[in-house]
Amino acid sequence: MEIGVYTFADITPDPRTGRAIGVPQRISEVLAAAKLAEEAGLDVFGVGEHHRLDLAISAPAVVMAAIAGATKRIRLTSAVTILSTADPVHVFEDFATVDVVSGGRAEIIVGRGAFVESFPLFGFDLADYDALFAEKLELLLKLNAAPRVTWEGRFRPPLADAEISPRPLQTELPIWAGTGGNPESAANAARLGLPLTLANITLPPAQLAPQVADYKQIGAEAGHDPARLRVSLAGHMYIAEDSQAAHEYFYPHYSAYFLHHAPKRNYAREIPREEYDRRAGPEGPLFVGSPQQIVDKMLWERRLFGHQRYLAQVDIGGLPYAAVAKTIELLGAKVAPVLRREA
Repeated sequence: MEIGVYTFADITPDPRTGRAIGVPQRISEVLAAAKLAEEAGLDVFGVGEHHRLDLAISAPAVVMAAIAGATKRIRLTSAVTILSTADPVHVFEDFATVDVVSGGRAEIIVGRGAFVESFPLFGFDLADYDALFAEKLELLLKLNAAPRVTWEGRFRPPLADAEISPRPLQTELPIWAGTGGNPESAANAARLGLPLTLANITLPPAQLAPQVADYKQIGAEAGHDPARLRVSLAGHMYIAEDSQAAHEYFYPHYSAYFLHHAPKRNYAREIPREEYDRRAGPEGPLFVGSPQQIVDKMLWERRLFGHQRYLAQVDIGGLPYAAVAKTIELLGAKVAPVLRREA
């Protein structure tokens, strides 16, 4: 079982001090976290894409290339690439370049995006939300399959035997479909034979387990090798040696994250303590507690989903870097080895 971490590089005032760091320090902390994740023995580091002042990374491939220069082993992925408002040719060439620079470690998680600021920013109509994604994913998969492509669609100029350069060092770039729980998104990934990344932030995991079972069934009925139908889960995590201390310390940061960074401004709110406790409970989506609690809960989820990868967002809500680093170290030293052995 692969274990990794990902970041949106949110800029959140520390709820205890009221101070927020700037973008240069935030990006520096992301690079430090990636290096530490590799040193801790984790498998994957993911970088999100957003186009807002409160989330510091708008160009994941650029940050991934910087991480590639400072690491040697850990796999690097977007988390996610908002394909609906991007040019698939640029996306492919950027990530193929990261793959070459990193020695064959690049991946892409593509999604529609819960944050929609990129639609007006790049001149796209939200009314085309689904059509844009479907067409651009079709093109991205063609670009990944061959060095010359002929293609025509609605939303970009056609390609006539176009040369696509560079080619990735891997035979093909691993392309995952990312979803926040939309059943049709998971079903579409299954029909295409794409591995699935399911981000679950607020729902009881048992509520989403049937969706993963359907994904595997639809993919098998479409004739895809079950080995291609890999599943990754993603969500929030904070670990400390003492369980109660972890719960108490993380709560104001967790609540502040939702207050400052909701996908839509009218959704922004503080999370009541009882809701936080429920999410952090044995059958909730939030991983917070001691290493043993995290292990127990992750093994329970694996029995539900049968997934092959888990990606944890560990740096939210203005958490000081020392706390982020401690979570990464504990995840690598005390959680990941047990999960790999048990899985």
